[in-house]
Amino acid sequence: MSLHDDAVLVLKGYEGQEELRRTYLEHLETRPDGLWKACGDGHITASALVIDPSRGRVLLTLHKKLRMWLQMGGHCEPADETLAAAALREGTEESGVTGLTLLPGGPVRLDRHHTPCAWHLDVQYAALAPAGAVEAISDESLDLRWFAYDEVADVADESVVRLLEATRARL
Repeated sequence: MSLHDDAVLVLKGYEGQEELRRTYLEHLETRPDGLWKACGDGHITASALVIDPSRGRVLLTLHKKLRMWLQMGGHCEPADETLAAAALREGTEESGVTGLTLLPGGPVRLDRHHTPCAWHLDVQYAALAPAGAVEAISDESLDLRWFAYDEVADVADESVVRLLEATRARL
């Protein structure tokens, strides 16, 4: 199965955010290249909110280009076999945390936002950090920091706050 086929299946199975979900599916239907950064009309991206429920905290990255505190995530790559794999890869690469596992049940949220390269149709997952997780800053970040749940609204935008709320509800 191709990554495109997986993305369609994941989105068809996603419950909630019906209008946005339809927008993503229409995008993939009309754009066979709709998963790739080269698609100037926008592209599907995958992200992962790294969370440590035992300590009530999340790991956010201060994105180098956007200069905002965000969850880990980014563009799909040809080696990604599934959207979940892309989200897990991005989460691991950008956090430096090994042993992340995605929260069961598929994506937690969808979020469409404009970036300098194009519209991102982000499929958002949550990744559980293992006990004793040690983070390591990547080249894509200015900083990497754990925030208590109640601190997130003070540093991040509404999309991250909504993602945290949806993740906590899923837990």
